[in-house]
Amino acid sequence: MPLFKRGQKSTKQEALTDTEQGVDKTNNHHSNSEMPQTSPNHQARPSPADPLPGAMAQPAPGPVKQQQQLVFLCQLAHGSPTGRIAGFTNVRQLYEKISDAFDMPATEILFCTLNVYKVDMARLLGGQIGLEDFIYAHIKGEVKRMEILKSEPSLGLTITDNGAGYAFIKRIKEDSIMAKMDECLVGDHIESINGKSMIGARHFEVARAFKELPVGFSFTMVLVEPRKAFTKIQPRSAAKAAPASPLVTPGSTGNDALKGKVGSGKETLRLRAKGPAEIAPVPTEFEEKAAGKVDDLLESYMGIRDLELANELVELFKGKTDFPAFTSGVTEALGEFDFPETFVFDVWGAISDAKSGRI
Repeated sequence: MPLFKRGQKSTKQEALTDTEQGVDKTNNHHSNSEMPQTSPNHQARPSPADPLPGAMAQPAPGPVKQQQQLVFLCQLAHGSPTGRIAGFTNVRQLYEKISDAFDMPATEILFCTLNVYKVDMARLLGGQIGLEDFIYAHIKGEVKRMEILKSEPSLGLTITDNGAGYAFIKRIKEDSIMAKMDECLVGDHIESINGKSMIGARHFEVARAFKELPVGFSFTMVLVEPRKAFTKIQPRSAAKAAPASPLVTPGSTGNDALKGKVGSGKETLRLRAKGPAEIAPVPTEFEEKAAGKVDDLLESYMGIRDLELANELVELFKGKTDFPAFTSGVTEALGEFDFPETFVFDVWGAISDAKSGRI
């Protein structure tokens, strides 16, 4: 079982990947050419490199320091060795690094959870990772095909996506149409709807496709569930080991050397869809409450859950003094979502309430 305890140290070397690259510190030495002879009365002119009389000699530059990078430990959720992941700035790059570590296509990864190997939507990896978080990658398992009669306007599904082209089920409403389908589970990737591929579609596009299906219409849906633990467990040598790599034990991410620079662990690596990732403080109480309310509104209006998107709306709120300015900012930054004005107004109200302490 891939579950680990942080307090224990492993005595077996685990497969490691993505070691930090060293910096070439070799110096180029140049031989001095023979100086021409000068007459006794001719005084040699000092070269620009010679120190002036009375000037203090400048110390020789020290060796170039190796640039440190964040390192995260990762396992496949159904069971695997531990891989060492580094050098990514967004979710797509993270999946590529994981695929390199475990020698498999990145397209096999459905989503990742933090610090728990089970399919737990509360621990889903989104737009930020704690510096001491352990990553579990959930990969494709059984493919399921089902036929559904849309007897009501709502199927009862809440959709999210992994940021890399796969939408999946985050919540199933009790007593809904889909709650009666035993094969439909939280965490299942929605591969196609009525023959139309959903690979590459965002969560709101998948939710829209469900909404556009007329009541009384029967349709087919293909789901891919995450591979379950204890089935098809890969051998201990499945992950590629990096040569000359230090031993990594559960509970040690390799970020210890950075603690003096990034604080006491109360920071996260914030992933960006555009631009480099950055180390940022954990969200404030206001930001957490506001993002939670916005996420609820996303589910109510659009049938999706996306805490990263909710946090982005909270960021857009900051510095805005009135609703028209906030609306303009949302339209400019998130126009692809085509949010209804009533939704934007409710978001403005929810964040305002969180800021003033009313919620």
